[in-house]
Amino acid sequence: MAPRSRRRKHKKPPPVIPMIEIPPTEVSPVSPALSKPGPSIDALGFISLDNNVPGLSQLILQKLNMKNYEEYKLVINGGTPVSSFGFRCQQEMFQKMEDTFRFCAYCKVLPHGLSNCKVLRHCKRCRNVYYCGTECQRSDWPAHRKVCRELRLVAVDRVMEWLLVTGDFVLPSGPWPWLPEDIQNWDTWFSMRGLQLESTLNALLGSHSMTMLWASLGRPRPDPDILHGSLNRLMTDVLSRPLTLGLGLRTVAIDVGKTGGSTLHVVGASHVETFLIRSGDYDELGYMFPEHLGFRVIMVGVDVATDLLQSSSSLSLEPGTIQLSGHRALYHDFWEEQIETGILAHPDLVAAFHPGFHASPGLMEAWLPTLLLLRDYEIPTLITVYSQQELEASLQILVNLDTHIIACGANPFASLKPEQVYSNPNKQPVYSSAYYIMFRGSSPAN
Repeated sequence: MAPRSRRRKHKKPPPVIPMIEIPPTEVSPVSPALSKPGPSIDALGFISLDNNVPGLSQLILQKLNMKNYEEYKLVINGGTPVSSFGFRCQQEMFQKMEDTFRFCAYCKVLPHGLSNCKVLRHCKRCRNVYYCGTECQRSDWPAHRKVCRELRLVAVDRVMEWLLVTGDFVLPSGPWPWLPEDIQNWDTWFSMRGLQLESTLNALLGSHSMTMLWASLGRPRPDPDILHGSLNRLMTDVLSRPLTLGLGLRTVAIDVGKTGGSTLHVVGASHVETFLIRSGDYDELGYMFPEHLGFRVIMVGVDVATDLLQSSSSLSLEPGTIQLSGHRALYHDFWEEQIETGILAHPDLVAAFHPGFHASPGLMEAWLPTLLLLRDYEIPTLITVYSQQELEASLQILVNLDTHIIACGANPFASLKPEQVYSNPNKQPVYSSAYYIMFRGSSPAN
């Protein structure tokens, strides 16, 4: 264990967690109408919706039958069932959720701000962006035309994702029939899964749950090719995190065959990584390393979902098993309480999915103790970002911290599911974990 003297002392920062469904991170000053949540990308991102569309955060809460952000957070954290918010049927739930996207993309007016003769209507091409009239739609077309086709995919995926929530969409599983080293990206993964994948998707497309899903929406069901493509994108979104962890293990050649198993930490974890997580979601990581003697994946963050909270064991794992657990804490506190005391072993790899420390001084201050800790203990660390711009900004920060960058670039296992910026729908959609950075220890020059 590295001595304490190697670590720089900093004040304990407030909580920080990754953003949900509002990528890329857009953090702005806190609205006085809501309580200040501290430098959390999730909370600040929710509040900053109002900076682009005044009143949007309150509209979302109203349509979801929630009084305030705290109630929303309780549901996401798993502390309150969604059923308690009064939706009488699935059709009403989908309608209310769609209502949260109803504002004019050009003039930003919300439904309650419309005159009696106006109504918000969606773009007929993408069914995703709304306008209060033809004048706004024509004025916005130069911007919207660049993203209209991609936003149509977003609208379909938003519906199809419900099948993951209900458990009707079960991802294909089982040992890889190809050599692991032959699976280098999504093209080879899809080719490898082949007939099994086709059978799974065809069965789902013909299922009663698929029929009822689109019937509840009250709109025409898209063609099978469109639905098939959506299911493929959703698969990559779920599997991107475990396979990106595998990319990190490959990059630094971690010995996954060591006695007792390997330990992976996901830092700054929130409901994005932990809400509705299932025990089999990380099986693909095991198939990527068929010789592994156990993976212990520990999610650490202040907003880890309640269902994942459990004590991590330091006991040896059974070969081939994957153990998922969560700790609700700041990572440097978790380190002092669990790692330095010897309760848990040092991690073989640490990953942070979209930490967002480039977004604001407050978030950088919150992440600084963790980044320095990982550097000083020479823990192999993987970070993902949404865009080339975020990649360059994050790299510059890490270089300024004298970290030794060992790899960076486009992630071959990035999510293929486009993400829409909630309050700015005509902004170019982005993809989760599109780029990655890996560092280990300090720069050799220092």
